[in-house]
Amino acid sequence: MIQRIQTLYLLLAFVITGILPFIFPLWTMSNGKSFFFMQSQVYAILFGLSTTLSVLSILSYKKRQNQFVINRLNIILNLILLGLFLYRSLNLSGETPVVSEKGIGMFLPIIAIVALVLANKAIKKDEDLVKSVDRLR
Repeated sequence: MIQRIQTLYLLLAFVITGILPFIFPLWTMSNGKSFFFMQSQVYAILFGLSTTLSVLSILSYKKRQNQFVINRLNIILNLILLGLFLYRSLNLSGETPVVSEKGIGMFLPIIAIVALVLANKAIKKDEDLVKSVDRLR
């Protein structure tokens, strides 16, 4: 399980969506306070679902097709999360003094998407290898 490269990519996605949001704020408010994902229920649910899907994908290492589908769902979930961040930053920055500075936490879904795409690429490579070996029998 751990010796496969896609497991390492999935562990990276787990760290990005499960641990790093606690460390890096999404943005800084105009009064100087950092806004973390836990302060919004929607962001907390989406980050929690993404983390859960990463763990579920790691645990389903024997079923590559299921792992591939779970990763695609996780990519879609991270795209939704990124879209919400983008919507929030474009609507509230500039004219209103609510968001003064964007944080590193807003870019975490992008890194998670890259890790999940690389994991899917490795899963596809494994699946093709298994199919080629089955042809030789």
